[in-house]
Amino acid sequence: MYQSFEEARAPAASGDRVKAIQRALKSRRLKALLVPHSDQHQNEFLPPAEERLAWLTGFTGSAGVAIVTEKGSALFVDGRYILQAPKQVDTKVFEVLQVPEAKPSSWLVDKLARGNAVGYDPALHTIKEIERLTKTLSAAGIKLNPVAENPIDAEWGEDRPEPSSAQIFLQPFEFAGRRTQDKITEVQAELADAGHDAVLLTVPDSVCWLFNIRGGDIKHTPIALAFAIVPASGSPTLFIDEAKVGDSVRTALNPFIDIAPLDQLDDKLKSLATDKAKVRLDPETVSMRFARALEADGAKFVSGDDPCTMPKALKNTAEIEGTRVAHIRDGVAMARFLAWLDEVGDSGKVDEVSAAIRLEGFRRETGQLKDISFDTISASGPHGAVVHYRPTNDSKRVLDKGSLYLIDSGGQYVDGTTDITRTVAVGKPTAEMRRHYGIVLKSHIAIAAARFPKGTRGQDLDPYARRPLWEAGLDYDHGTGHGVGSYLSVHEGPQRLSRLGSEVFEPGMILSNEPGYYREGKYGIRLENLILVTPLEKIEGGDRKMLGFETLTLVPFDRRLIDPKQLMPWELAWLNAYHARVRREIEPRLLSDDRPWLRHATAPIG
Repeated sequence: MYQSFEEARAPAASGDRVKAIQRALKSRRLKALLVPHSDQHQNEFLPPAEERLAWLTGFTGSAGVAIVTEKGSALFVDGRYILQAPKQVDTKVFEVLQVPEAKPSSWLVDKLARGNAVGYDPALHTIKEIERLTKTLSAAGIKLNPVAENPIDAEWGEDRPEPSSAQIFLQPFEFAGRRTQDKITEVQAELADAGHDAVLLTVPDSVCWLFNIRGGDIKHTPIALAFAIVPASGSPTLFIDEAKVGDSVRTALNPFIDIAPLDQLDDKLKSLATDKAKVRLDPETVSMRFARALEADGAKFVSGDDPCTMPKALKNTAEIEGTRVAHIRDGVAMARFLAWLDEVGDSGKVDEVSAAIRLEGFRRETGQLKDISFDTISASGPHGAVVHYRPTNDSKRVLDKGSLYLIDSGGQYVDGTTDITRTVAVGKPTAEMRRHYGIVLKSHIAIAAARFPKGTRGQDLDPYARRPLWEAGLDYDHGTGHGVGSYLSVHEGPQRLSRLGSEVFEPGMILSNEPGYYREGKYGIRLENLILVTPLEKIEGGDRKMLGFETLTLVPFDRRLIDPKQLMPWELAWLNAYHARVRREIEPRLLSDDRPWLRHATAPIG
């Protein structure tokens, strides 16, 4: 199995751990400490040795920040985790607050007095984050002080996990679509045009994309924890634990890059500072520690975007074709799973864990699965209302008759990364369930069928998805979609479909389309496909070319939950055309026993 169903953390020790941090604050003359869910690469998903927030609080979500003060502590999470967090943390120790309604900076201003100092680990916060926080706190007379040693690192004992030693490997050209030397040349040309001498890359996705390598340092995400310095001319340097670099990989990379141990990175930055080089740092992704390292040696960094972010987001022909093939393969596994679920799901013998295990088994049987792309969200009944619920052997529910079951999962294949959510009825659904499902389906179709002009951003399209829900007095507390990598991270920027999505959509970007509705204590509904931004095309009768989306995911929606009277004619036409395509692509690859199920699941509606 690629995932565990054991409870990852328990909050029982959080009280003692907070007291230890409070003692450390007192000895350092600090009134508070920031504890973010991050590492020095600003990864969303962390290696076990970097899970400081979970160690302190018991909270295992992928985003959040805790603040410990002398007199009280708080945990800030977004809407995805507002139901999960109070169940995982000791709420007598941590006040759980939801952002953006509650802001850590405002909370600090309210709790602290002028002249107080807040400690932070500069390795765990981006340059931009600290700049914004400094501005807010300074206005209230509160100082933000970097700590030389993280108090949690000092307290975390022998049970702290060891760092990963996974070997890196090459991503073949047939799937990468571009050669390493060509990517390096492109990045160096951009640096030269901008008048920058070098760029420091700290995001592992960027490093792995640039050098066409992959690794195994993060669960479900094939990246290596590494840094790189790319000069405007000459050879880039990859800074990595050299034990992870085998002879064959080293031989393949040697013509294009130098390889150095991690502990030489600071020396290299110092030499660049001594040479008065203009070193580009992306303030949105680079940790403050690197800015401080350059400034300590008399240099001033130059702000600029990570030059790998945009070309990585704009998938090339090989990557696009690869992800199409991966989604057909994944669609077969999902069809087999849903057919099996229809047969046994209401038997009272299937629970959230056994269902997730069965789905992983179907993906494994494709013979191409490298990993799952994240821990499967397998949620029955009220658990579906917990947006990022993860089943455990202790929490698992049986799939009850008359309930809804939400399954959000994905696979990592060498040619593409998948992410799909389906909500299905177990037994006969209620009229209320069908009504809410229909509204979410309308929201999903609104994005899938959207046409939009050049220059459109995620925040421009996000209301398309929300309008059917808003009209019914409903909404959801998460973004409508995130970017997706090519055998990299299942969450990839800069593109996203959300109120905060300010990046312009361009052909080749892959995103998720996943509106939802969550009724606390009852059920959750989310319908997710991956979509590809398509090139500008003329619309008959129009005078401007428009971008659009190609749906990549090929899995039926649950007919039992669809009331055709809820759908407008064009929405019903989209749904029937989509189902016809699913049947056309998937049926020839299915075992004969599962084909009747697919034909029924994709038959025309209405």
